[in-house]
Amino acid sequence: MSWLAERAASFGFALRGLAALAREPNAKIHAVAALAVVVLAALLELGRRDWALLALAIGLVLAAEAVNTALEALADHVAPGAHPLVARAKDVAAAGVLIAALAAVAVGIAVFAKPLLARLVS
Repeated sequence: MSWLAERAASFGFALRGLAALAREPNAKIHAVAALAVVVLAALLELGRRDWALLALAIGLVLAAEAVNTALEALADHVAPGAHPLVARAKDVAAAGVLIAALAAVAVGIAVFAKPLLARLVS
């Protein structure tokens, strides 16, 4: 297989993973939240810096959710029964998503507070 064909195949695998992630309930919640953030940012006509911060925050949360989902699938395959170390790994991975989501909320507050307050006051 040529280098180009291998790269194309790797993108195909990533797209398959993205489709699998899109079926996850928590990823759907994150996607809806991301869409709401994008709509609000567009309505407030935010600048490029704010858009970049929001894009990074959204990407961080979705990437954390993808890693969490992958770890859970692998853990369920390796240890289908209850195991304390598997439970701990899943809990820590879920905590990673929570940390990313809380950081994204902090970014959202920092980005949206001033323009929303200005709209409410005027």
